[in-house]
Amino acid sequence: MSSKPRVLAVIPARAGSKGIPGKNLRQVAGRTLVARAVAAARAAETVDEVVVSTDGDAIAAEAVAAGARVVRRPADLAGDEASSESALLHALETVATPGPEEAEHHGPEVLLFLQATSPFIDSADLDRAVGRVLEGAADSVLAAAPSHAFLWRVAEDGSAIAVNHDAATRPRRQDRAPEYRETGAFYAVRVAAFREARHRFVGRVELAVVPASTAIDIDEPHDLALASALAPLLEGGGAAAAQPAPRAGERPAPTAAAPDASARSRTSTPRAGEKPAPTAAAPGASARSRTTAAAPTATASAATSPTVTAPAPTAPEPAHTDPHPARTSAAENGAP
Repeated sequence: MSSKPRVLAVIPARAGSKGIPGKNLRQVAGRTLVARAVAAARAAETVDEVVVSTDGDAIAAEAVAAGARVVRRPADLAGDEASSESALLHALETVATPGPEEAEHHGPEVLLFLQATSPFIDSADLDRAVGRVLEGAADSVLAAAPSHAFLWRVAEDGSAIAVNHDAATRPRRQDRAPEYRETGAFYAVRVAAFREARHRFVGRVELAVVPASTAIDIDEPHDLALASALAPLLEGGGAAAAQPAPRAGERPAPTAAAPDASARSRTSTPRAGEKPAPTAAAPGASARSRTTAAAPTATASAATSPTVTAPAPTAPEPAHTDPHPARTSAAENGAP
């Protein structure tokens, strides 16, 4: 039997959610959060199997469609009070317990825990985290984003107390060593140590540093709106990017043209002495742009001169910003 260490990726995704009903099936850039997490895990070269732990039929169907195996979570592990660790241990027991015919099978060596509420997980980051555990450099690795935020907390009397800095000293950003906030996106942990401690932070703990711009945890409706707005910037996108590449010998599928472009292409150049046919203007176009075709300029040469169309204006590129520059840990205490 192969001695290759097995890596099991588990994505807990319960059906109940108070902040955003049906949260794990909500979409970012046309893909559900569950499907995104499954795709990230399956794209990681070190992952051997992907499992979704859920109590919901719709989530289970989505997980299977995305290429994952489903572990049905019992009701006592699907409530708000159930911890993520309890769901992970249940998935391990269900998937990794050897049967009589698997006497030589010792189960996975590394558990990779992903949260579907983090929509921008990079499979390369997963491979690096798993690699640190497999090579014995760490027992637990967690995703974390760098932060230079000055943190405060409120005392019982309502006064503000500096947490991670001296309030009387305000060093420049470049003079401060960065701190790191746990994103909750993923954790890689040695299975033997996890089973014994029943906790994801065991032995030597290391950080898998991820960009702050991608470290979004979907917990409130505004998080979902922010992720949807950032997706085109972080992943590219648009209608053209969503079209699958044509197979060899096939003609590419036709793409929908803008209303003004299609109307313009269907309108022939007017003959000498004829009135030009009205063109369909794009929605929201100004009155001046809609009457350009009927303007009585260069009438004599209209039949011979080619039509020149001005290029459509392009929208300015949105600025890249850190979505949560001062946000603390995004990891959930309860089972996701």
